Amino acid sequence: MYENIMQIIAIDLDRDAYEMGLPIIKKANIEHKINFIQSSALSALDEILNKNDNRGSFDFAFIDADKVSYQKYHERMLELVKVGGIMVYDNTLWFGTVAMPEECVKEIMKPNRQHIIEFNKFLAADTRVQISLVPIGDGITICWRL
Repeated sequence: MYENIMQIIAIDLDRDAYEMGLPIIKKANIEHKINFIQSSALSALDEILNKNDNRGSFDFAFIDADKVSYQKYHERMLELVKVGGIMVYDNTLWFGTVAMPEECVKEIMKPNRQHIIEFNKFLAADTRVQISLVPIGDGITICWRL
């Protein structure tokens, strides 16, 4: 019988985040399909990119990491995700603050808000992807790799 060869690469500095979901992963019998890398995402992605057979081999990527580096993740994912693949960025509405006047935004929200606003503008102008901003939860932006 044909078995789907799907593999998942999960990158996080905090192994506890992965282990929290491990009982469910084991129950679903997919632990063997997940490669957890405990590392900063940028260095892990650089290492993955150093293996040339990885370029253009990803079908899907979900990015929910430090907002300051979203554009750096995007550039790396464009090399990894194949044409026709999908990249999804989480928190692109940043609690709705991206649409608020600056004076209405709480101070704690302002630094990441500005990075998200800049990233959203960058994605809107990026001709390498077609985007759809989905107002679910804290906002996700779906990018179709062209």
